[in-house]
Amino acid sequence: MKGRGCWETASVRSFCSSGCLNKFKKDDSGDEDDETASLSDKTELYHTIKNLSLKLDDLSTCNDLIAKHGAALQRSLSELDTIKVSPESSEKLKVVNERATLFRITSNAMINACRDFLELAEAHSRKWQRALQYEQEQRIHLEETIEQLAKQHNSLERAFRSSLPGHSAKPSKSFSEGSLLTPKGEDSEEDEDTEYFDAMEDSTSFITVITEAEDRKAEGGTGACPVDEWTVADSMLDSASPGCPPKVKRRVRIPDKPNYSLNLWSIMKNCIGRELSKIPMPVNFNEPLSMLQRLTEDLEYHHLLDKAVHCATSVEQMCLVAAFSVSSYSTTVHRIAKPFNPMLGETFELDRLEDMGLRSLCEQVSHHPPSAAHYAFSKHGWSLWQEITISSKFRGKYLSIMPLGAIHLEFQASGNHYVWRKSTSTVHNIIVGKLWIDQTGDIEIVNHKTKDCCQLKFLPYSYFSKETARKVTGVVSDSQGKAHYVLSGSWDEQMECSKIVHSSPSSPSSDGKPKTVYQTLPAKLLWKKYPLPENAENMYYFSELALTLNESEEGVAPTDSRLRPDQRLMEKGRWDEANMEKQRLEEKQRLMRRRRLDVCARGNVCSSEEAEKEVDVHTPLWFEKRLDPLTGEMACVYKGGYWEAKDKQDWHMCPNIF
Repeated sequence: MKGRGCWETASVRSFCSSGCLNKFKKDDSGDEDDETASLSDKTELYHTIKNLSLKLDDLSTCNDLIAKHGAALQRSLSELDTIKVSPESSEKLKVVNERATLFRITSNAMINACRDFLELAEAHSRKWQRALQYEQEQRIHLEETIEQLAKQHNSLERAFRSSLPGHSAKPSKSFSEGSLLTPKGEDSEEDEDTEYFDAMEDSTSFITVITEAEDRKAEGGTGACPVDEWTVADSMLDSASPGCPPKVKRRVRIPDKPNYSLNLWSIMKNCIGRELSKIPMPVNFNEPLSMLQRLTEDLEYHHLLDKAVHCATSVEQMCLVAAFSVSSYSTTVHRIAKPFNPMLGETFELDRLEDMGLRSLCEQVSHHPPSAAHYAFSKHGWSLWQEITISSKFRGKYLSIMPLGAIHLEFQASGNHYVWRKSTSTVHNIIVGKLWIDQTGDIEIVNHKTKDCCQLKFLPYSYFSKETARKVTGVVSDSQGKAHYVLSGSWDEQMECSKIVHSSPSSPSSDGKPKTVYQTLPAKLLWKKYPLPENAENMYYFSELALTLNESEEGVAPTDSRLRPDQRLMEKGRWDEANMEKQRLEEKQRLMRRRRLDVCARGNVCSSEEAEKEVDVHTPLWFEKRLDPLTGEMACVYKGGYWEAKDKQDWHMCPNIF
């Protein structure tokens, strides 16, 4: 019996430390979108369930033994009561008997709980096995049915085309939005060579089917677009493919980033749940650019808007505007350092009429919350303006950055006026691991003149997903809701568009959501990211444009970010001096605010908290608050005067902020 007890104890310990339960949980929480488990996966699942059953049997044996040995112990103690012993020993036996009684009560409670658990586990285990087996069989059956239907559809389509006089049969290939919308390899005459891809249930609500232009011309059925119309679009959209950036004599490198060590957690642990703009941070977290300069970087792929000016239709123009809106995120993929928070009244100009054909001006119009106004105009016939308020929260494991405010884009010749908002940026692995950034959310771009609309979806990264990382999908529709283009790509590499020639509804997916099947022409490249400069990893991963933004220039306003001393010191690698200078500037800004409130108090103007806030409101120098008629929000709009002041070099109105 003693040996048996040792075996029982070892069994319980083995059950508690076994990894089988963890394996079972892992299998149960796997990705539902994965393909049917392979034979090895099924074998592992079978062994896991078998091991769990054996451990349940061990637990049942232990349950019986505890009950048996507990009863025997109680009988032995009862027999001791009948033995005549000294009063002192009798008292000790009484205490032992009471403790044994408490142990028996507790053991009985545990035995009952174990029995209930065993009954429940056995019942649910059988139910889960049956349900799992049923789901596997149903999935296999469904996949076989879908594959058979797809092959039949392809065969019928080829048969129809081959029946047309003088037309060679070329099977089209079916693609989900998860694949690039360009044909791969040569078309095959065999059904088995046709590629089929599952559409991810959580990614898009449509599936695209690529067809050839000559096939659509031969069909000429309802819903087909004339081929000559797409030919016009071809020439327009192909011309939007990025070429080489303009070659202007500007700097192509900055000093390499120093290797400074910093205890990240010692600083960030006090920031959880707080607004980061209100927390003094060392320059070690920064890159040597201000938020105003980062905002100006949105114009890096301005050539997309230059080409959009000449588009024949508003839906073609919308494709390029959508690609432009996505391109602004391409600089963020490696840029995990935060830009400098601009001083109140700080400005940044980008005067590049000669090489880029545009001028841009940013001004920090509010400090709490941090808000920047931006206006840019191009000699090619468009203007862009926005007021962006950055809201950021540190959540412990990740950092959420939420840009608030609308972006306006207007083309002077057509009067097309586009409005959209930015998506949410998330910085992951703040505490442990390598930092990486993701863009998530939906962006709706609306042309308020024609009511055309583009719905863009930024898919969040998932370790278990089969989708391309950083994927973006979208559909361009007119005012009647008719879809004209399908967009696909990634926010860090490129965007493509495919013209829709026919659309039809399909059966709902497994989650019950209907999907639309779009038959499209082969995709055309809209935008492709410029390669990073050589040695970019040691220069904060700056692009060619970013390297020039903080380059010293003559004639800029005294409030320009290029003249900010702490940022300049950091760029030169003198971080200790930069930190001291940053503290001086922040204290100077706080002192200026206190002086404004002191003047308010001496004049008895600040009679209430609301009046104090009103007095503390900063009046921008080059922008003014106006009601946005399209969004119904108050926003800062450029009121003019900056470029005239630059021509005269008259900056007497600028505050001394540095």
